[in-house]
Amino acid sequence: MTLTDDAVHFGFNKSELSAEAKAALDAFAKKVKDENKNVYIEIQGNTDSIGSDKANLVLGQARAETVLRYLNMQHGFPLNRMSAVSYGKFKPIADNKTAEGRAKNRRVTLVVLY
Repeated sequence: MTLTDDAVHFGFNKSELSAEAKAALDAFAKKVKDENKNVYIEIQGNTDSIGSDKANLVLGQARAETVLRYLNMQHGFPLNRMSAVSYGKFKPIADNKTAEGRAKNRRVTLVVLY
């Protein structure tokens, strides 16, 4: 199960969760808990293409870790059942040549492994 790429987005050069992102994470957490499964969650941080490879990998990691902390502190997900990884600008889902595309690429994707 993957939380859609459209659900958890970030502002330019930001790693703070918006109210919309928190609501998406709350819904994700409820769904996982309702299914009552012991799952492993890979949290993938992504960025747009602006900036250096290194800066984007660092920013992607910060975004993934922000989500990891939120799921742990707000919903009690155990840290040993989650990992945060950065893909930086290397896994875009939209065209980085447009502002709209770059906004879509500033995201976190949650992959649930059963």
